[in-house]
Amino acid sequence: MTETPLWQQYRQQIEAYRDAQLNFDLQRVHEYTKENGWNVDDYEAELPPEQPGEPQAHGSWQAACAVLREYRFPPPDLITGIFIPDQPLEQRIMLLRGTFLGFTFYFGVKIGGVIDETRQTDHGTERVWGYNYQTLQGHFERGQIDFSIVKMVETGQVLFRIHAFSQTGRISNPIYWIGFKLFGRHLQLRFARDAMKRMQTLVQEALAGVPSQASEQTPIQSTANNPEAAEQLAEVVEKQ
Repeated sequence: MTETPLWQQYRQQIEAYRDAQLNFDLQRVHEYTKENGWNVDDYEAELPPEQPGEPQAHGSWQAACAVLREYRFPPPDLITGIFIPDQPLEQRIMLLRGTFLGFTFYFGVKIGGVIDETRQTDHGTERVWGYNYQTLQGHFERGQIDFSIVKMVETGQVLFRIHAFSQTGRISNPIYWIGFKLFGRHLQLRFARDAMKRMQTLVQEALAGVPSQASEQTPIQSTANNPEAAEQLAEVVEKQ
């Protein structure tokens, strides 16, 4: 028997976030600095290089963009993204399943922007594709994270970059609040480190002809087996 795709199982919860508001103010992004108590992070990983020039067909840059579009790079034991696959990326709402302190949590994020451009920098011409997502009401964090795949046109170097600004959001459960205060930053750093390594592995496999597995195929625990997760999802649905 064919298992129902995750996005169909959780479609109601995904749609419940469609009218949800961000849990931070985009008009105050200039205030979100380390001096004001925000985490501001930048990461970069090298991917297999290409010949100089525009991205090659079926090359490293295109392979990395596919992994990024399908949200396959996060470590699946920490974060799984569930989204309706036939909706445009620009309109994507994702239900993120996070594992934390033995519990399963569900958070909503939305794509805030897609970048697809060639730009001139101090390091030369960059061909860039990527997107960001922003946290919605109910998320343990608030902020934005940008993911991009970059090819240095003059050298052929291909890079995966992450830029993020974040801060702990509103957590009503005191146990979760304490736990996230103690371990949340560690989980952020682990996410970035493992995501970089996983992107490198998946791109190398793609170039070697290893079949890819879409994020929808990643196993996920049902909310029926997790009362906390079921209650959290129910609250999101009721608020919309």
